[in-house]
Amino acid sequence: MIKIAVLGPIPRDTIYTHHQEIIKKYGCVSHPVIALAKLLKDDGEVYPVSHVHKADYNNILEVFKPYTNINTSFISDEADRGTVIELKFIDQNNRIERQTACMKPIISADVKPLKDIDVYVFVPITDFEISLNTLKYIKKKKKGLIVFDAHGPTTSMGMTGDRYRKFWVDMDEWLRYIDILKMNLEESQACWLKKEYSSDEMSSYEEDKTDHLDEMAIHVLDKGVKYFYVTLDAKGCVFYHKEGDEIKKQFVKSVYVDHVVDTTGCGDSFAGGLAYGFAVYKDPIKAAQFANALGALRTQGKTFDVFKSRQDTEALISEYYGA
Repeated sequence: MIKIAVLGPIPRDTIYTHHQEIIKKYGCVSHPVIALAKLLKDDGEVYPVSHVHKADYNNILEVFKPYTNINTSFISDEADRGTVIELKFIDQNNRIERQTACMKPIISADVKPLKDIDVYVFVPITDFEISLNTLKYIKKKKKGLIVFDAHGPTTSMGMTGDRYRKFWVDMDEWLRYIDILKMNLEESQACWLKKEYSSDEMSSYEEDKTDHLDEMAIHVLDKGVKYFYVTLDAKGCVFYHKEGDEIKKQFVKSVYVDHVVDTTGCGDSFAGGLAYGFAVYKDPIKAAQFANALGALRTQGKTFDVFKSRQDTEALISEYYGA
């Protein structure tokens, strides 16, 4: 029986899409948890680990109730501190974010009771939600791979609730405790620090700038990360790993979708796909394919019905990548 834990916030989201629609739902952790529950079915269990508001607790349990292999014992409303987010999409990929409530950070005591977890998937969305000591504790006391999404440590919020991109200045302190690091291209630019930046570089994101990735991959892998994935929006993803002393680089094309409804949760879903690929297949290419598939499926609707069974997801993967 495969066991996967997904750690991070379950925010109460209000989303204004680029189609001028309004969607209200519980996000982040919910996306990979439900996607994984559908993929694993009777072959595994999924453990969401989060702190939520008392007002949201029962509603969140109702979201997960249809899936018998989701264990909700590690969702806590004891502190009555959860996450509330407002997202306004300017276009398909770009949005303005505002956060009006912050969850209690996940610490080592929250993961201590977890038993025999195969993969821990960390999907923080803001820089305070996961303690570095939590990763240290898992590495020291637990078995299981750590998949870590860099969205959290590259995002912060101001006193007005406005969310903004920030540099992951202490990245090297985290890398030794991460097995599989995942980020998007914008986040990679916020991780790869120079000695000095110009004022223009401090405030801009270049959507076609990838020339730093090879050098960054050398650094990340040298610090102990086993696999380094960077998503490239609709193009797909690229990942790096070591074979002996040689660094291997591979591009995996995206799963094409014709009409995008909502991209919220695509990165979280991608991280869940990585966890599934490594837990079930122990194969980095297969992991990338499942990650791309879950990210693509997430864009296809407003509800969690977008996620499919293992058989249907495998059929989708076969259609795009071959047998």
